[in-house]
Amino acid sequence: MSAPFVHATAIVDAGARIGSGTRVWHFTHVSAGSVVGARCVLGQNVFVGPGVEIGDGVKIQNNVSVYAGVVLADDVFLGPSCVFTNVLTPRAHVERKDEFAPTVVGKGVTVGANATIVCGHRLGEYSLVGAGSVVTKDVPAHAVVVGNPARRAAWACRCGEILPGDGVCARCGDQYEVTAERCRWVQSRE
Repeated sequence: MSAPFVHATAIVDAGARIGSGTRVWHFTHVSAGSVVGARCVLGQNVFVGPGVEIGDGVKIQNNVSVYAGVVLADDVFLGPSCVFTNVLTPRAHVERKDEFAPTVVGKGVTVGANATIVCGHRLGEYSLVGAGSVVTKDVPAHAVVVGNPARRAAWACRCGEILPGDGVCARCGDQYEVTAERCRWVQSRE
């Protein structure tokens, strides 16, 4: 695989690790102690905080800050200008760096443009957060959540399609066991 590409205007601090084939674009800052996996794309004006872990195949669109306490699994997509918080009750005059609440973003998750993820929650595998939504609690695997506060509106296939009631994806044919409370992948069409 190819060496990472880092644009001339980007800053990668000493001690940051960037995987092979990853591209770091204009005005992006990758902090010391962070780990960015292979085949990732960090768009323009992205900030990766110290100690952040980013898996393989992650795509982070322009103007996103991934702060300390956030973990991104493989194949996550973060839409433009989405926001992660890391302290529940911030005050400018009170130091709370020892109170960062972790946020775990599971494999294959999509977070839409301008969505806000309040810290301390988990986004389950292949969930989809609609653009502009505000996540204030855990999101189950495969859930499609929208609104403020974000609420489940549907279930999504691994390929991103909304699943019908029978749990068979119209696009890829994968089959899911779907109930009112959860969605679980059963098998691929192949």
